[in-house]
Order: sequence, then structure tokens, then C-alpha cells
Amino acid sequence: MRQCRADEFLAFTEGRVGHMFRSACLLTGGDTHLAEDLVQETLGRMYAKWARVSAADNPAAYAQTMLVRTYLTYRRRRSAGECPVDEVPDNALTPREDLTLRVTLLAALRMLAPKDRAVLVLRYWDDRSVEETAHAMNVSSAAVRTRSTRALARLRDQLGGSIVDFTSV
Repeated sequence: MRQCRADEFLAFTEGRVGHMFRSACLLTGGDTHLAEDLVQETLGRMYAKWARVSAADNPAAYAQTMLVRTYLTYRRRRSAGECPVDEVPDNALTPREDLTLRVTLLAALRMLAPKDRAVLVLRYWDDRSVEETAHAMNVSSAAVRTRSTRALARLRDQLGGSIVDFTSV
């Protein structure tokens, strides 16, 4: 029985870890090391509660909610004094990726408050509804709408002109 649950968890993890890592990278503003730590901590917590998580209607949404809450908890800790450096991570890029756009957007996301980043990632990267985002962040729907409007306005201010300026070749 225990081995069966461990196998189920392993199968779930293999299918979701890539998406969780990408979401964590967006939440952390491109800090891949912190993103790895957040995913690892989230998966550790999920393993401890796997019987309850696997019985949920949508374990993937449960995992994403746990990831966001782990990130927000990390940001609240006073001991979180590490500062990311202004270097591009050592990731292998495929030729079709636009590095300038990616770096610009990550830098703009990094300038936002952690909760604003979390709202934008959940709403626009994970394509969640206002209510799902509110549940994941443990806030009201009105707070999500307000944060999303203000965060998008801050992004527009930081990016200056149109995003099309960054995508032209």
C-alpha cells in the first residue's frame, strides 16, 4: 500500500514538476535557485499529505496553491535576506526564444511586490479565475481584482512603451 502511494506521488511529480518550476521562476522574478527550493519544499509538504492530496478533485491545482503559499510564506520570513543577482541564469535557450523580451519581463516582474507577482502569475500565466486565485492566495476576490489592476499598471509604467517595442526584430 505504501509503495503504491509512493509510485502515485512519483508519477504525479514527474508530470507536474516542470510547470511548477516555471511558475516558481515567474514568482521569484527569475531566481532559479529559489524557484528550485520552493518546488522542493512544496513537493516535500505534498508527499507528507499525499493521501489527502491525491483524494482531492484536482491535485495539480492543489499543488499550485501550495507552491504559491510556500512562496508567500518565504517572502514573509524575516530570515529571507538573500538577494538575487542581476545576472541571467545559466539556462540553455532555444533559438526561438527572445532573450531580450524574457529578460525585460523578468526584470519588470522582479520590481513588483511578491503578492502582485503571485496574482499576475496565477491569473495570466496559470490562467486561473479570480476566485481560484483568491483561494490560492487566501484573500478575497476583490483583493485579487485590485492587485491585478494595480500590478498590470505598474508593469506598464516599468516597461515604458508598448511591449511590441521589445518583440520587434
